[in-house]
Amino acid sequence: MPVATYYLHDPAAPKPNSPTRMGTNVLLECRGRLLLEQRWDCGAWGLPGGRLRRGESEVHGIARELFEETGLRLPEAAFTRVRVVDDADRIASYQDGTVWRMVIVLFRAQLPQEPELHCSRESCTLRFFTPEELPKYMASFPLAYSATTSS
Repeated sequence: MPVATYYLHDPAAPKPNSPTRMGTNVLLECRGRLLLEQRWDCGAWGLPGGRLRRGESEVHGIARELFEETGLRLPEAAFTRVRVVDDADRIASYQDGTVWRMVIVLFRAQLPQEPELHCSRESCTLRFFTPEELPKYMASFPLAYSATTSS
């Protein structure tokens, strides 16, 4: 049974009972492929990133999260802020009953060559995907991804 369940545009999602959480994610691209992590808490594939700490800048947060989850240390200048994802119905629900809404600051970074990756305790697998290989539930993602990488 998953520790967490994530909802997006799902009328069956539980109502938040905790404050909204700010987080960061990164579109980390290498040679036309996008890095995804398979999360340990729910088994889903997603972008590397995580929750911002109190008082932490967005760019420092994504640099820290990327290092924690992959072992990659990139300078803060390597990250370009793409947009804020502020869907009112982006919800995280945990086994302990905690439910919160997520607001995500999305960044982009590029690597010239594929690095050696190291999974953290939060990740089962780390892998680079071509747009065609992305998991089915991310079917609309290639359009969003190509729109951010074409600039």
